[in-house]
Amino acid sequence: MHNLYVKVCGLRKPAEVEAAVAGGASAVGFILTTSPRRLSPAEARPLAALVPPGVAKVAVFRGESLDEVRRAAAEAGADTVQLHGGEPPEAFAALRADGYHLIRATSPESGDPLTAGAYGEDMLIIDSPRPGSGERWSPDSLPEQPAGAWVLSGGLSPDNVVDAVTALRPWGVDVSSGVESSRGVKDVGLIEKFLRAADAFRG
Repeated sequence: MHNLYVKVCGLRKPAEVEAAVAGGASAVGFILTTSPRRLSPAEARPLAALVPPGVAKVAVFRGESLDEVRRAAAEAGADTVQLHGGEPPEAFAALRADGYHLIRATSPESGDPLTAGAYGEDMLIIDSPRPGSGERWSPDSLPEQPAGAWVLSGGLSPDNVVDAVTALRPWGVDVSSGVESSRGVKDVGLIEKFLRAADAFRG
């Protein structure tokens, strides 16, 4: 198995970014859309500046216009854009032309294709129907086995990530609420614990 891709999302403070990077995260996510974890692009930019080469800086959007996505991602200093709102393939093509790496996020019930790259994205996140809620979704709800570089999200925590990866064999995992002490408030200790658990599948 390849080294598991691990994204820690919804970061808002320097110590959180530093813990994710030090723990070996593949990517860190900044939420630039409506959420308890929302940042402005201006707030995200100094956090993105802490991220070394080799770790992806992901700007997360849901339902914003393409013009807004482009403006905010550039201001935030992101190198990767995650679209969570059922955007069409044309949006991915436009952002690809701008030079961004691309993540498409969906849920098992969406009816969207569950193959990474179907819309031209680099990877596919399969999340619960309410992103960021901390809800787990049932593998029984998958209409098909996901294909390609797909990332498991939704309700993961340091205590369940090993079992989840063992059962579903995703290409990667994405955590946000599962490393929080309260809604929207990250816990550096939980970030470190999650990354240590994920190490079982890396290298």
